[in-house]
Amino acid sequence: MRVSTDDGRIYLPKSLRKEFGEEFELIDRGDRLVLVPVPDDPLEALREEARKSARSAEELKESALDEALEEAGR
Repeated sequence: MRVSTDDGRIYLPKSLRKEFGEEFELIDRGDRLVLVPVPDDPLEALREEARKSARSAEELKESALDEALEEAGR
């Protein structure tokens, strides 16, 4: 899928906005840009993802910290 830019704006196809919503966070990963949809209720979205995981909250926390430290060292 291609997106176009105009005057520093990124235009997303209507189908993408319909599926994921109107708000996205743009994250610079160094070698690429990543668009992450912003949920209407971020806390509930986080809880839902945690419920789906087979790992404990402590394991998820440690994993997130390890990943953040690894990326910071890049």
